[in-house]
Amino acid sequence: MQTYLLSQQFNTRPLAENSTACSVNATICNGTSCVLPEDNFNETLSIILSTVLTIMLALVMFSMGCNVELKKFLSHIKRPWGIFVGFLCQFGIMPLTGFLLSLVFNVLPIQAVVVLIMGCCPGGSSSNIIAYWVDGDMDLSVSMTTCSTLFAMGMMPLCLFLYTKMWTDSNAIVLPYDSIGISLVALVIPVSFGMYVNHRWPSKAKLILKIGSIVGAILIVLIAVVGGILYRGSWVISPKLWIIGTIFPAAGYSLGFVLARIAGLPWHRCRTVSLETGMQNTQLCSTIVQLSFTPEQLELMFTFPLIYSIFQVLFALLILTGYHFYRRHRVKTKTDVEKTEEKEDSKSVSSHAKINGGFVSNETK
Repeated sequence: MQTYLLSQQFNTRPLAENSTACSVNATICNGTSCVLPEDNFNETLSIILSTVLTIMLALVMFSMGCNVELKKFLSHIKRPWGIFVGFLCQFGIMPLTGFLLSLVFNVLPIQAVVVLIMGCCPGGSSSNIIAYWVDGDMDLSVSMTTCSTLFAMGMMPLCLFLYTKMWTDSNAIVLPYDSIGISLVALVIPVSFGMYVNHRWPSKAKLILKIGSIVGAILIVLIAVVGGILYRGSWVISPKLWIIGTIFPAAGYSLGFVLARIAGLPWHRCRTVSLETGMQNTQLCSTIVQLSFTPEQLELMFTFPLIYSIFQVLFALLILTGYHFYRRHRVKTKTDVEKTEEKEDSKSVSSHAKINGGFVSNETK
């Protein structure tokens, strides 16, 4: 389906020359607000960048797979408590949060639907990259992303049916099962190769992982910047969607962490579940929106997936920064305590030596 961009066209020529302020090739015109078809340059740029980003993402997921051990990965599948908690967060907390935010802010029905679509999407691959940087459980992270993408085949239609029926007919929403399948394949194949490399050549896998983690961090920022450039004409939308786009990912991160902790998961897995909950597959959401709505409707909410994407990255970076600050402070404090204990031990040994005529046993050295 052709992508449309909302832009403001202001014509400074006299009205005698042009009775309308919109461009002659405008598809929809309402005063000075026009919807223009995407130009060839933007379309070509979009295809090229999408191809490059897809290849880069596959390479990054390959590197992330180099940190996944097959035995630990299978243990999460055989004892899926962590995956089950993530499932509750992904398809329980997120759709319900989107539903409540839509009610609280009283957005338009079509805007409520796009918020709910975002909440029903599976986790995105970016969560695996951030999970690595916050010392999360990579085996759990990859298994959660894989399972949530697989479960999305059935859970997305069910959640959309339950939550959107007060605003629209759920049959009007087109779910691109092919895109979901492609996302699953693009995740499983590179990670599988990475797991094989980790099994056969552990030393090489560590080097690949370091390079891939840095490239992955750059890729997350690059995707957000590219999206902002390609769809810069679509930023004029309701302020309510901006507010929801800010609150939604923050709520996902927070509630995911709390539920994981209540479920008794250790801290590193709580961080993993938190990231898997808040980070959604925004590209899939954009695809569903473009397939399901008319250009007039897209004008009201097309940019919301991009807004969510930007804020989910910003909050993830805040989590990353806060974690490393905490870890550095904790290690520093722990080191200071150990040094103090060593000084006290040396003082006790010295006093013991004085009492015993300067003799120090081998056990205390």
